[in-house]
Amino acid sequence: MLERHELEAFLTLAEELHFGRTAERLRVSTARVSQTVAKLERRVGVPLFNRTSRRVELTSVGRDLYEETRPAWDRIAAAYERAVAAGRGLTGTLRVAFVGAAGGQLLAGVAELFRRRRPDCDVRFREAHMVDLMPWLRAGEIDLALGTFPIDEPDIETGPVLVSEARMLAVPAGHPFARRTSLSLEDLARVRLLQLPDTLPAALRADRTPSVTPSGRPIEPGPSASTFNELLTLVGAGHGVFPVGAHARRYYVRPDVAYVLIDDAPPLRWGLMWRTEGATARVRAFGEAARDLLADDA
Repeated sequence: MLERHELEAFLTLAEELHFGRTAERLRVSTARVSQTVAKLERRVGVPLFNRTSRRVELTSVGRDLYEETRPAWDRIAAAYERAVAAGRGLTGTLRVAFVGAAGGQLLAGVAELFRRRRPDCDVRFREAHMVDLMPWLRAGEIDLALGTFPIDEPDIETGPVLVSEARMLAVPAGHPFARRTSLSLEDLARVRLLQLPDTLPAALRADRTPSVTPSGRPIEPGPSASTFNELLTLVGAGHGVFPVGAHARRYYVRPDVAYVLIDDAPPLRWGLMWRTEGATARVRAFGEAARDLLADDA
């Protein structure tokens, strides 16, 4: 097989037909070019160039080799340049998914800052249900997603926490808890806790729907649902309760659901996530824009 430096030396000399100019283009010595071409000719078994004191010209075998390898080398070089451009985020489209209206509003502000910094990159949004994020990321349908933490998956990377909000419990409007100003995590032992689908990351399910209270009291599991609105519908119908972020009071006002603060619960944390193998400069730049925008708002 041809080595890259051999092919570059051969193609350049075939075009320049001059060892000095070839050496200048390749930024090597003339002796290095001569040695490389001579070694290649020994491996091929026939001369590729006719050399005299005055001129260099291709032999018939050399001309055939040039005509067959030059287009292939050009395609390889072009493909490599496209890959580098994509990795550096020089061109293209960044596909970002979000769950819920609050997430969409946050990403809209981030995208505005990102576009000002990187006008050569377009940003396209895609609304998702919570069960969509991991499959879409793994299938390469999106580059980034805004979701809740924790996510502990070997093929998924997460950025820093962008937003933290109080954790509340969505309860039926007629439930005794709805009349209280706050609750404790120990109160979860007195209700049925709706479940997230098994397809979601285990770390996320353990955080949002624990099986026991901090003191070890069991929590009765309720039915599961695949979307946030399905969960709230089950809550309103009296089938269970579910922990939510404080933003739900603004974006998901319902006559059949009340939101009560869980005063000893850790905050609900939001951030960006992406495929480990998809951590391009474009992805990193969007994450920087998100951090900068929220830091300015803090």
